[in-house]
Amino acid sequence: MEGVDKEKVQRVVYEMSKGSKYFQNEERKEAYMKQKVDSMKAQLAKLTPQDLSHHQTISDKRIVELEAARDLSRIWLHVDMDAFYAAVETLSNPSLKDKPMAVGGMSMIWTANYEARKFGVRAAMPGFIARKLCPELIFVPTDFKKYTYYSDLTRKVYEKYDPNFLAASLDEAYLDITNYCNDKGMTSGEVAEELRESVHKETGLTCSAGVAPNRLLAKVCSDINKPNGQFVLPNERVAVVTFISSLPIRKIGGIGKVTENILNGVFGITTCEEMLQKRSFISALFSRSSADFFLSVGLGIGRTDTPEVTQRKSMSNERTFSPTEDETLIHQKLVDLSENLSSDLNKEGLCGRTLTLKLKTTCFEVRTRAVTLPNSICSSEDILKHATKLLKAELPVSLRLIGLRMSHFNEGVAVDAKQKTLSNFIVTESNIHNNTSAIDIRDPSESCNSANTPQIPDLEAETSGSFDVKDTVVNDESIMSSINTKQAMFWLNDYECSVCGTELPPSFVEERQEHFDFHLAQSLQDEEKSSNRNPILKPKQRLIEKDEMRQSGPRKKQKASPSEGKHIPIHMFFAKTSQNF
Repeated sequence: MEGVDKEKVQRVVYEMSKGSKYFQNEERKEAYMKQKVDSMKAQLAKLTPQDLSHHQTISDKRIVELEAARDLSRIWLHVDMDAFYAAVETLSNPSLKDKPMAVGGMSMIWTANYEARKFGVRAAMPGFIARKLCPELIFVPTDFKKYTYYSDLTRKVYEKYDPNFLAASLDEAYLDITNYCNDKGMTSGEVAEELRESVHKETGLTCSAGVAPNRLLAKVCSDINKPNGQFVLPNERVAVVTFISSLPIRKIGGIGKVTENILNGVFGITTCEEMLQKRSFISALFSRSSADFFLSVGLGIGRTDTPEVTQRKSMSNERTFSPTEDETLIHQKLVDLSENLSSDLNKEGLCGRTLTLKLKTTCFEVRTRAVTLPNSICSSEDILKHATKLLKAELPVSLRLIGLRMSHFNEGVAVDAKQKTLSNFIVTESNIHNNTSAIDIRDPSESCNSANTPQIPDLEAETSGSFDVKDTVVNDESIMSSINTKQAMFWLNDYECSVCGTELPPSFVEERQEHFDFHLAQSLQDEEKSSNRNPILKPKQRLIEKDEMRQSGPRKKQKASPSEGKHIPIHMFFAKTSQNF
């Protein structure tokens, strides 16, 4: 938004939204943020000189370790399409060229072209505010089939430079061009220019590129010469440190409005270099992983390895629209989402058992409902049938967003080695005969430590609504009440798990839900063990205890089973418990 009268934009936004549900929601966020900043300031004031000296030593040692691990051997390129949705619409309708245009509607804007951005119009801005800023603004409805088509064309180009490129979204990707540069004898700048020309030739669209020693810096570089430009940061430590020192913290991917306000409001940090200067305070008030992230940013160190391909655990689809209470319109939105989700599932050959419905009301309250089915589904008809049942329980309601998520995918997909299944908790016949136990109680530390710790979030976490208990529908609030109050799970600073310290940004909705499910299962196991007077015994121990009970006193007479001796009783396959679910 360079060259934009920001004061005018802020004034218009305030005047147009004052008194609205959007304004009230923003006020709640601001109040929450102020409370968080005040709380951290109070913690900061309690630190003694000895505390700061201790944390200074810790952070200094960590900086030495991070520097030793700095990798300048790889060349990463981040490519970002210029105003992608708007550019695609202009390509389809050339009459929109050089006119202020936004993709979306009066409720919300997905993106705007550069002519509209001169007026302060931006993505995620309500359309009625954008129209006030730019009366000549033209709205174009979204067409994701069209955007996906052009996105696939760009990815065919990326594959020529890096077959294992990382697609961050429809309009951006990370490419490791180290091998391509070496094989072709080209500089990174030449490769970036060639790639941009190839994308334009293939699609008719322009893109911007950033080249750097790691992905974190490459993303920052791609934004420097937008649109239709590129920036190359040499693979030299001096160049990296000089570049990062004066960089505003908001330019870093993973540091958004919430984190920026905390760093600035509590510590007075505005640039990346100041993170190193105030490292003792950061080390004292943040978790180890968060402090490491901030120190890495201050040093200009980011990931250079190509992440391993992991099993997809969920797939989702959601749409924002103008607030409405019209049940016919809401149902049509659900029909469209069901078809889109079914199409995405079929593309990857997936079927799932758990369907989650996400709703955002006009008051910006987020509600979620879920149902777990006995069989996997993937057809739009089946998805719509169960989604409609979940929606009916919430009607009547005024909505501005609907989403659907499918998880618990079919057995045809390779099972994640870290994921426990029911068979892990069942004693097999061979185990019984061999007098060994197959009961497996998970250790939270094994599951919650992730090799790829997510970065600090961009946005404030949404408050999740409840799941109502109806047959197989999960109830979120009742689940939380069953968790031990000492281990009640919530997200500290909007990204850190209060139980195990794992960090997950608010945008990782599915991952957060699965993380919650893990702690729920762990809590239920703990409750089961504590409520049962007798500890969980191995099969042999159970048999021995039964023999002792027979000898110690009389017992009720039982009818002899006609098949006794031929089959193993079913109760032998499960650990005894007095817990009722």
